[in-house]
Amino acid sequence: MQTPRHLLSSAQLSAEEIAYLLDLAAALKRRPQKVLAGKHLALLFEKASLRTRVSFEIAMDHLGAYTMYLDPREVGLGEREAIRDVARVIARYVDIVAVRTYGQSIIEEYARFSSIPVINALTDEEHPCQALADLLTLREHMGADLRGRSLAFVGDGNNVSTSLVITAASLGMDVRIASPPGYQLPEWAMTEAASRASASGGSFAATTDPVAAVRGAEAVYTDVWTSMGQEREAERRKIDFAAYQLNSTLVAHAAPGAFIMHDLPAHRGEEITDDVFESPNAIIFDQAENRTWAQAAVVAFLLGADNDIQR
Repeated sequence: MQTPRHLLSSAQLSAEEIAYLLDLAAALKRRPQKVLAGKHLALLFEKASLRTRVSFEIAMDHLGAYTMYLDPREVGLGEREAIRDVARVIARYVDIVAVRTYGQSIIEEYARFSSIPVINALTDEEHPCQALADLLTLREHMGADLRGRSLAFVGDGNNVSTSLVITAASLGMDVRIASPPGYQLPEWAMTEAASRASASGGSFAATTDPVAAVRGAEAVYTDVWTSMGQEREAERRKIDFAAYQLNSTLVAHAAPGAFIMHDLPAHRGEEITDDVFESPNAIIFDQAENRTWAQAAVVAFLLGADNDIQR
């Protein structure tokens, strides 16, 4: 049996594959095509979701395929039933599965025992589908060639920023991230982003100074200070991240007309002020919309239907 291709980490995609997926996503957005008629996707979610669930279901509908949502209370991944057993059972029913869970080790174990492609629909460590949607959105607003364009992320070195910097650096962007001491990106992610930036002609810099990161940036991105599963740290994080709020004062250091980005949900008044969130330069809901098309491209690619997509 052939080993399936999975998307568990942004680092599993080459620069060429990232560009290819973005091209596929753009083609499907221009003209949805039912290249996966009769195929089935299972959504195995242990974490709450709005955009991820809806966008995957709509993406599969556009591709002519079906979606099945599995309630975490019914599956009990790793508790009611062993991860390896769930993986092998689901593979007998559907063609591809998207897993939204906690630790990266959970989805990696799942993929080891899955005979069908597995997509990371979010873990505590990475969010590759979000990053692809973000870059698709930037291409729509900046042009297809992102080399040399600048992107600053201000906030936690979390799953969203990890996948974002790796993906953006792969495309030759000037990528900066500012995080408080103790909340920086994992060392492996910084090494990966720097290596990809070097190969693509881009650049990558990590700092604790939000003004330095934002200075002259053409797009500025932030995310919640407290992610799911970190609720007990919320009050501490509000103190530690106070100087990293995306507000008009900080945005003033960016390039004129800089795009404002957020992956949602947003805690207005914490990581981003309402006036910045509602700025005419905000492309936040474009990012949300593009989850559908980025994920449609990923599913088609992993199931080998990408060559059937007319561009």
